[in-house]
Amino acid sequence: MSQSLPLRRPAASVGPAATRRPGVPELRQAPLDYTYDGSFEGLLTVLFTIYERKAAPNSIQAHGAMQGGLFAQPVAVATDETLSARVWKNLLRYLDKDARTRLFHVFLSEAPDRELLIFRYADLAMRTGRDISENYADDNVRRVQRLAQQMYREKHRMEAFVRFEKTQDGLFHATIEPDFDVLPLIAAHFTKRYADQRWLIYDRRRRYGLYYDLHQTDVVEFDSATPRHSSAVSATVLDEREPLFQVLWQAYFDHVNIPERKNLKLHRRHMPLRYWRYLSEKQPREQRFAAIRNKRPVQSPTTASLPSTTPDGNEKD
Repeated sequence: MSQSLPLRRPAASVGPAATRRPGVPELRQAPLDYTYDGSFEGLLTVLFTIYERKAAPNSIQAHGAMQGGLFAQPVAVATDETLSARVWKNLLRYLDKDARTRLFHVFLSEAPDRELLIFRYADLAMRTGRDISENYADDNVRRVQRLAQQMYREKHRMEAFVRFEKTQDGLFHATIEPDFDVLPLIAAHFTKRYADQRWLIYDRRRRYGLYYDLHQTDVVEFDSATPRHSSAVSATVLDEREPLFQVLWQAYFDHVNIPERKNLKLHRRHMPLRYWRYLSEKQPREQRFAAIRNKRPVQSPTTASLPSTTPDGNEKD
């Protein structure tokens, strides 16, 4: 995870006037196929191995997903956290902090060719010797920027659309299924915002979650043999007041809504349909919406000042 890779600012600023930095070996050997364990630390270890062997990657894939040629023998790279931390730190010699962070976001995007994209971007920065984050003439730079923007939008949506359910033991549980692997990016937000309660956010698609125990947030994984067809928490483990909380939230949502200003197209653009299954306010209502009737009818000043009379014209007592 990103927490194991310390983020530090570069010792010197990198600008257009910077000269080409030495120490980037030429990749003169025949391209090779590389495999790794699928972690970001493992990918950084692959980057180190590429320059150590001086062999550009023909492909970089996780173990078990290799689809090379008939006679190709992939190079299996074992993850080395010391080497990965060294690579992560040295990238600041060629990239600023924000550009380096975007590479991590590209990895979390789960794009099919994310490994090669990260290598090409880093290799271009090292050989150019200056900041390339605004070099939009390069296809790799444009793709990295686009994926980073998509990750930011997904992160923002998850921070807004997570809905918790309280269990009998006081744990607040939420299920999400984002397009990208954003759990590492939203951990700090929920740890700070809900620091006074135990919670679990479970990514149904990737089968792991974040668990906060009032002290720290840890990554938890679930048994792969567990069925995937159900994402809801069993009603037997929910707090007995949870249905009431959901009804209250739905009622609040309905009463702050303004039917005359309904714009479903705009609503779906800001809150896509794929998130609705996990939102309490989008679930079927147990009772139909009704306007609040707790106010007295308003009387006009003229009516209020006129005395009431009897049919014969006399004033009432």
